[in-house]
Amino acid sequence: MLMTLILLAIGLAGLLVGGELLVRGAVRIAERAGVTPLVIGLVIVGFGTSMPELVASVQAALAGSPAIAWGNVAGSNIANTLLILGAAALIAPIAVRPSVARRDGGVALAASLWLVVLAATGLAGWWVGIAMVAALAAYIAYCYREERSDPSAALHNAPQDRADALELSDTALHAPSAGWGKPVLLTLGGLVLLVVCGRLLVNGAVDLARLAGMTETVIGLTIVAIGTSMPELVTSVVAARKGEAEIAYGNVIGSNIYNILGIGGVTMAVSPLRLPTDLMPWDIGLVAASAAAVLAVSILWQRIGRALGGALLAAYVIYLAWLLFGA
Repeated sequence: MLMTLILLAIGLAGLLVGGELLVRGAVRIAERAGVTPLVIGLVIVGFGTSMPELVASVQAALAGSPAIAWGNVAGSNIANTLLILGAAALIAPIAVRPSVARRDGGVALAASLWLVVLAATGLAGWWVGIAMVAALAAYIAYCYREERSDPSAALHNAPQDRADALELSDTALHAPSAGWGKPVLLTLGGLVLLVVCGRLLVNGAVDLARLAGMTETVIGLTIVAIGTSMPELVTSVVAARKGEAEIAYGNVIGSNIYNILGIGGVTMAVSPLRLPTDLMPWDIGLVAASAAAVLAVSILWQRIGRALGGALLAAYVIYLAWLLFGA
């Protein structure tokens, strides 16, 4: 058991470090190649910060553990909405513009409801995964056009907020580079760490489930999901502490969209199996219910205060307790 926990911890840590190195290297390569900051933010940073979740889910699916893969997708969204958004709101109340909430929160809710449809109907296939990735690409293209037409910080969309949140927490993200060598090495090193440590994480998660008598779904919903969501937690908390709580909101909503359409889409494309039945109704239902609740509060009250932040955190603690001891 001890060795399994050590391997699991090494896998998680390496996955997070590999993701950070990959983003730094890819951003510097793109900057040297003359790619616009907007594209870097929406595409490179957006996908780069989702790499830990993506690698963990894809490797789990390919290893014959779809419960870990989809548990990670659902669990990451639940952690984003209840744990991370709750923590950010507890640090600093979040003011939300209704137009922003309707646009990005509406997309996040639609993606969450699509996840409910997949789980309830058993719909699966490589083409479903491709369609989900295409939907994410269309959303990013829309965001790109919107940011170009009105670059006002007050109207930033969720993918741009994800990039802004990372810049607030990683001061070395745009460090100048004298040549191509270091950025390329950072990128390759990050990729190697992601692949190797992703495998360690998946193997450790499978072994832990067997040794502890827990289902792989529970391991995916808890340890894997929380571990791979650490970058979002750090960037959102830093944004809130620096008085940029609204960026934390966009960071969470953007991550939820990328998780379902991007990570879920790629996972479905490479391993076209139906979603695990034990994710319904409670876990997938909570993904959709929490997305709907945050959207409703954002539109009606235009603010997520400390009281609601505390309630979100309490809800997450209750959910974890039920998952680990009562399910």
